[in-house]
Amino acid sequence: MRHILFVAILLAAVLVPTRGHADPDGTIGVVRNFTGSATVTRGGNVLPATTGTRLHVGDTLGTGPDGSLGVILRDDSSLSLGPSSRLVLRDFLFSPSEGKLGLLVRFSSGTMAYLSGLIGKLAPETARFETPTATIGIRGTHFVVKAGEPVSQ
Repeated sequence: MRHILFVAILLAAVLVPTRGHADPDGTIGVVRNFTGSATVTRGGNVLPATTGTRLHVGDTLGTGPDGSLGVILRDDSSLSLGPSSRLVLRDFLFSPSEGKLGLLVRFSSGTMAYLSGLIGKLAPETARFETPTATIGIRGTHFVVKAGEPVSQ
């Protein structure tokens, strides 16, 4: 059964149309949903996050105290941010036919859930999440993390 699943995932990866690490316009994913205050900061411009907002490498995603944000990346990875969260999409490579796979996210505060897509399944060692105090390497299919200011003792 696992062998059949692996073959199905591999075939899906090969058949997915890819053009380098992103679509021609640089899109690596889209905002799937949001509530409350949610933003996408690109090149110093703060944009309100709306369903369908295209995401690019270097974008900073943020939510306010009443906000949440759901994102789907081109490899079908899902990122969900809770209230008062902030992350930067630092790098994204998705060209399975060329063997180029990678995801690097810098998560600085709040709460985040991740559900891996094809990158996490085909090359989990190339997916990394950095926090202020640790780096998370993907060895499974999902995780939840909370980051914030370190507590002084």
